[in-house]
This record gives sequence, C-alpha cells and structure tokens, in this order.
Amino acid sequence: MKKRFISIITLMFLATITSSAFAGGKCPQPRKTKAAPANIAKMDKTGSADSENGKSIYLKKAKPMACKVCHGKNGDGTGKLGKALKPSPRNFACSDTMSHVSAGQMFYIIKKGSPGTGMVGHKKSLKDKEIWDVVKYIRSTWVK
Repeated sequence: MKKRFISIITLMFLATITSSAFAGGKCPQPRKTKAAPANIAKMDKTGSADSENGKSIYLKKAKPMACKVCHGKNGDGTGKLGKALKPSPRNFACSDTMSHVSAGQMFYIIKKGSPGTGMVGHKKSLKDKEIWDVVKYIRSTWVK
C-alpha cells in the first residue's frame, strides 16, 4: 500500500512538472486572432524573401525586442518574456495550428499586431520586405 501511494504521488508530481514545462508550447493553440483582409491573407512573397535575414531579425534585430524573446529560440512560444504572457505567444512548431495560418496572415499580424495578446505591430520598425524575410524564416524552419 505504501509503495502504491508513493507511486501515485510521484506520477502526480511528474505530471505537474511536465504540464507546466510545456504550457507555453501548447499544441494546438486555439485563437480568435483577427483575420487579415482577403487580399493580404492570400498574399505570399516568401519566394523572394531572405530566410537568413529573417533569422537574424527573429533572433536579435527586431525592435523593440527580438521575436525570440517571446516566441523562443525554437519558435515554440516559450521565450523568456513569452512565459508571462496570456495568451501565450504563438507556437510556430505546432503544425496543427500553423497549417491553418497563411503566409499573408503571418505578414499581417507581424505588421499590425494582434489586439488582446502581447503581439505588437512592427509597421514602423520593420519594412515589408523584412517582415516577409521573417515569415519565410519561420515557415521554412518550423511550419511543415
């Protein structure tokens, strides 16, 4: 009886640690993000975008702070600041979620922001070409 009790307590403890460790990386992530206008949602300029420049922007160049601070180095929504945000930042590594998000929708959110979340718009700090570079980096790295 004592072994069973210890086993149950251990399992409960491990389940708590595991669920909190993956809380930011939840998959799928239900959202009620405003849809981009149809003409923008259908847009995809990633073909001519520069993934390496997008990576540089994502990891360190974006202002006021790099994308990784919230979205995490691995794109899973578990960046240092992202852990404190409600809702948690988008988990780019979640194919169940990201398979429904167009390149144009990503462009729109990066440019305009997403009200009700911590995602600020970058229309003043990033040029459209740079936003497409970031979209290409995210999609070529995590979105499969």
